[in-house]
Amino acid sequence: MDLKSGYPFWAIKNGLLTTFPQLTHDHQCDVAVIGGGITGALIANELSEHGHHVVVLERRDIGWGSTAASTALLQYEIDTHLTELARRYGEENGVLAYQACADAILELETLARELGGVEFERQKSLYFASNEEDVASLKAELALRQKNGFEASWLEQQVLVERYGFKAPGGILTELAASVDPYQMAYQLFNKVASRGGEVYDRTQVSEMIQRDDHLALRLTNGATLSCQQVVIAAGYESQAWLPEPVAKNRSSYAFITDPLPLEMLGELKQTLVWESARPYLYLRTTVDGRLLIGGDDDDQDIPGRRDDRVIEKAQGLAKKVEALWPSLTINPTFSWGGTFAETEDGLPYFGPHEAHGKRVHFAMAYGGNGISYSMVGAKLVRALIEGREHPLATLFSFERHA
Repeated sequence: MDLKSGYPFWAIKNGLLTTFPQLTHDHQCDVAVIGGGITGALIANELSEHGHHVVVLERRDIGWGSTAASTALLQYEIDTHLTELARRYGEENGVLAYQACADAILELETLARELGGVEFERQKSLYFASNEEDVASLKAELALRQKNGFEASWLEQQVLVERYGFKAPGGILTELAASVDPYQMAYQLFNKVASRGGEVYDRTQVSEMIQRDDHLALRLTNGATLSCQQVVIAAGYESQAWLPEPVAKNRSSYAFITDPLPLEMLGELKQTLVWESARPYLYLRTTVDGRLLIGGDDDDQDIPGRRDDRVIEKAQGLAKKVEALWPSLTINPTFSWGGTFAETEDGLPYFGPHEAHGKRVHFAMAYGGNGISYSMVGAKLVRALIEGREHPLATLFSFERHA
């Protein structure tokens, strides 16, 4: 599956940071993690830190799938409003999901500080109403968040103009958000896994998963076999190939990055992620060297060749949208790319076993705009399941939540 098009910035900026070997011989471990992106990295790190012998298998080079194309906005705000989650699953469960993502940002900050060099920056998040019709729903969303202790406030149109330099009917300003270089973080986490005795293999593809009485056998395309007690499938948007039917809809999302801009030109944008209420939504963030990273304009395209053909046009369209909001900015897409993006029907991820594979096989499907925050939550959730412990989100984030 071709997951990305064009020139994703993180891969260009960082290159291949570490060379990992292929697994070419029969081997065994406690837990096999299939997938060498940021989700697999966070899960492998969590497991290896707590004494599990982990072997990671990635069919490409490490970080070369969707992680290289991620725009890495770290938010507790889920694409599905808290008001909607409360309606579907009850207020307590909705708050639990939002709070878990908020806690994940703080945990990612601690982890980034330990790793160093991953360009983690604390930010604010501005979620603005794209039109007057969306103001009421955003104010209801804000009221429910404030009721449940989330620190956020409403900015009127005039305040948006004064502080952020663009005109919109209003918006929610959230104090807790962040940004990171997900590619760097994935590599550093895998190096940490290896330093603890775990093993990371790239250019190593699983062709078959065989259930034995007391273990699982992963047959590789090169003929070798990896035996393990548990498997975590953290293969991003390719994970659905292991399921009897899809649980999320694959789409395409687009992004580009500018050359570094003067700090005085960026103003409050330097410390604020910005996104809108329209769907699909425009969003933007800055990098540590003052570039604007702009994305959005998702579509239903799931054919890589057609996505490839749309990258330049989509980047130009996104640039025009930003210039319409900020006429003082001249936006030049320096590197542009597109990538596969999957959304679940309710905006929540899936972590844990699926009835098609039994209790030894755990999926880690951190789908939606909160992919990295979800992955941090999922790392602890999956470890709890493997160790036979309860987790407060085990049901809400499971395949059983619609039952």
